Amino acid sequence: MGLFKSKYEKEMDSIISKLEMNMSNNYKDAAQNNLRELEEAFDNFVSQGKLKDKTQTEYGKKIEAYKVKKQGYTPKDQKPYWT
Repeated sequence: MGLFKSKYEKEMDSIISKLEMNMSNNYKDAAQNNLRELEEAFDNFVSQGKLKDKTQTEYGKKIEAYKVKKQGYTPKDQKPYWT
């Protein structure tokens, strides 16, 4: 990613920063919602042809990495510390 980002990249970066913040604060539901929002924005921009190929690849990899991190990342999957 270069110095100058498109408004579409900036929008996805904004969603990623919210996602990171919610993950760091252990807000699991909010982080899951942010991931869905990021996927929707990415798919929308790709279908409209708003992203360059290199940018699509980079953000696609980021989304896949978050999906792997999020497996089993829900409040109901959390083990209570007292068991």
